[in-house]
Amino acid sequence: KFGHHGGNHPVHNIQNGRVEISAQNHNYAVDPATLPKGVEVTHINLNDGTCAGLAYPALNVMSLQYHLEASPGPDDSDC
Repeated sequence: KFGHHGGNHPVHNIQNGRVEISAQNHNYAVDPATLPKGVEVTHINLNDGTCAGLAYPALNVMSLQYHLEASPGPDDSDC
């Protein structure tokens, strides 16, 4: 209802099975049911099951909605 704010939010990376501990500061979430064909959910917030990451392989693009606590900044999601 109020988005995600603060640190230590667990996020499941569906692609590699890892759980990443994240910092979050946003007021919205993407509804996976509204995604166009070919766009896939790649990350799930484990606190409430909301979408935390997307990929569109046909265009080689991805999006994440958090920073990793271990390495915040432009290189936070290199893995």
